[in-house]
Amino acid sequence: MFRQKEYMIAAYFVGTLLALATSAAQAQEPLKIGYSIAQTGGLAPNGRSALLAHQIWEEDINAKGGLLGRRVKLICYDDQSNPATVPAIYEKLLDVDKVDTVIGGYGTNMLAAAMPAAIQRQKVLIGLFGLAVNAGFAYPKYFSMIPLGPTPKSAQTKGFFDIATAQNPKPQTVAIVAADAEFAINGSEGARENARGTGLKIVYDKRYPPSTTDFAPIVRAIQAANPDIVVILSYPPDTVGMVRAVNEVGYKPKMIGGGMVGLQATAIKMQLGPLLNGFVNFDYWIPIEKMEFPGVSEFLTRYQARARQEGVDALGYGIAPWGYAQLQVLQQAIAATKSLDDTKLADYIHSSVFRTLIGDVTFGPEGEWADSRVLEVQFQHINGAGLEQFKDLSTEAVISPAQYKTGNLIYPYEMAK
Repeated sequence: MFRQKEYMIAAYFVGTLLALATSAAQAQEPLKIGYSIAQTGGLAPNGRSALLAHQIWEEDINAKGGLLGRRVKLICYDDQSNPATVPAIYEKLLDVDKVDTVIGGYGTNMLAAAMPAAIQRQKVLIGLFGLAVNAGFAYPKYFSMIPLGPTPKSAQTKGFFDIATAQNPKPQTVAIVAADAEFAINGSEGARENARGTGLKIVYDKRYPPSTTDFAPIVRAIQAANPDIVVILSYPPDTVGMVRAVNEVGYKPKMIGGGMVGLQATAIKMQLGPLLNGFVNFDYWIPIEKMEFPGVSEFLTRYQARARQEGVDALGYGIAPWGYAQLQVLQQAIAATKSLDDTKLADYIHSSVFRTLIGDVTFGPEGEWADSRVLEVQFQHINGAGLEQFKDLSTEAVISPAQYKTGNLIYPYEMAK
């Protein structure tokens, strides 16, 4: 009997020691966050900028002791700007790398491809710059780091239409041209809604294949339809092609732009230079006084000091603060819930306010921002391709919304040329 008690006591202590050892071992294991992001291909200029921001966040959080007492490790793969690569990457992250949690990569097309894996595994997914990704899924654990608010499709171009229809005389007709891909399709649906809401007649509404390289025939077809204003929904390579074609053809509608991804990237601004003058387009954050949220200036100083050696966007205005803020949301949710449980994290994200580099963030029921905050900017007075004119924003006037306004619209478009 005494020997049995001795065995039981010994077993208890051995079990306790094993539990403590296991707990200690787990505490030493890094907390792994997995995702894919474009490091090559058409989305790489923004993807690589966001990746550097993520790495700076990783360094910052580990300098503070990590999360849940564990060092944080980002595990990231290049999706090559190709949605077809994304599902397999997330399967590898979850099944082979055994990551603790995931985030979404960059861009609507890539995020839409990641959604089925997240839904199947019931994982929280915080996406970066995805336009209405959740519209077809209604997945309660998806959250969007893009300031489009509860009606994202129409919010993308609403400011463009509002500015155009405030002119005197008011434009009467509009052309809508979009890439045949997820982002542009969603954006063009919203543009049609805005056209109807503002009473403009759509005289041209077509898509082009994402593989298109010669945009002059498209521009000539739009010109033949003779719209007053033109809305373009494009990704970076075709944005460049469209701007060049508009200038080569000599096309001069009253207003043009709206939904052109890529014009937020410093390298593309420098590449196009004066060809951009007059274009009106969206932006989500730029370093004007009213958007100098706590910590963002210090972050950009550090980012820009490393940008040259990393070979990424020299200024980082377009996406870098958003990449850092994306992980701040996850960080704050994990710290507050003291958990990696996806249901607990999703419930907390839905009900909380997050303090980030790009301001306070709250999410609505569908995972979109509770409120819209889209900037409309016009490129003006660009002379050459020098970096400094884009750094000090002397060539990029915020014309809407009123609380962020830094300049006035030059209208019609040809007057800004």
